[in-house]
Amino acid sequence: MNTDAEEKRPGNSASYRLGLYLCPSVVFLLPAGRSFTDKTVTSHTATVTPEQAARLEKILRERGYVPREVPYARFSGVKPDHNVTCYQSGKVVIQGKGTREFVEFVLEPEVLQTAALGYEEVLTPELFDPRLGVDESGKGDFFGPLCVAGVYVNAEIIREWKSSGIRDSKNIGSDRQIATLAELIRETPGCVVSVVPIGCEAYNRMHRTSGSVNSILAWGHARVIENLMLQKDRMIPPPIRAISDQFARDTKTVARALMEQGRQIELVQRHKAESDVAVAAASILARHEFVTRLKALEKEMGHALPRGASAAVETAGRELVAARGPEVLPRVAKMHFRTRYRVLGEPEPPPNPWKPSGSGKSSKAKPESGE
Repeated sequence: MNTDAEEKRPGNSASYRLGLYLCPSVVFLLPAGRSFTDKTVTSHTATVTPEQAARLEKILRERGYVPREVPYARFSGVKPDHNVTCYQSGKVVIQGKGTREFVEFVLEPEVLQTAALGYEEVLTPELFDPRLGVDESGKGDFFGPLCVAGVYVNAEIIREWKSSGIRDSKNIGSDRQIATLAELIRETPGCVVSVVPIGCEAYNRMHRTSGSVNSILAWGHARVIENLMLQKDRMIPPPIRAISDQFARDTKTVARALMEQGRQIELVQRHKAESDVAVAAASILARHEFVTRLKALEKEMGHALPRGASAAVETAGRELVAARGPEVLPRVAKMHFRTRYRVLGEPEPPPNPWKPSGSGKSSKAKPESGE
């Protein structure tokens, strides 16, 4: 049966060839003459359910894979051009020059029953849309500024970053790696960035005025989006949306703070937004700015300023106040944190009452202490 047919893709004058992937109910369009198999892939990971693991083990056994012992593995098999290992956790690792062929023709259609490797642009084209990503760093740190960053990406940038290691900054443990990735992001052709640091003194003034961390975050996100949109002539093609983490119950919190240029773009707020590469890149730039400025504060104060809001932070705060006086604290710390009272030896106010949700019901929201 001939499964190839020439057709015009809606809204595009380019000719496309219809391809039927050997996976139930999966059909996609490939640009005529284009092959995804020309991309070298020598390693791939996936996660399987117990049922899928059993199916994979049966396939390896029936198709002549040579068994081998691997620590913590449920099973592992080898062929001349690749090996397959399934760990007790359900993680599957394929390695070798035959990786792509195994993934596309065995793992995805017969085990996972999904098609993903090499087909992202066909199956989920929105992942390659031109867009802005926005994120912040320093919100949960007593010492140091709040830094908000934004990044513009397009399909070409996303492809270039595919194996770069760019991911949510919280999953990167090394300041050196953060700095390396931040430099990569800034130097990527076509990428446009903006970073807005809010120093402690400005942050404390804003919090006294608004009484809300979310208001400061909304202003920071809106300012970054505005800064980027003022450079939209550098963004080719122009962004169609801005994505950020949803930090407030009311998604209109940021929307209300948007400025003139920011109102011209769709704003998408969602939980775990760092899974989007644009937001992940923004998180790296924001973290790098925070770390850099915190180190500068340490040098200025001649004193260590630990991150977070732990007992070690309280101890460092007391030592700093003892050495330089209490008036120094607002210059280096966010004064609405409860840590402030412990550092200064002041009585702590009672916890904030539960704030009502939009429905009028009580909501177990964490008080805005940053801790």
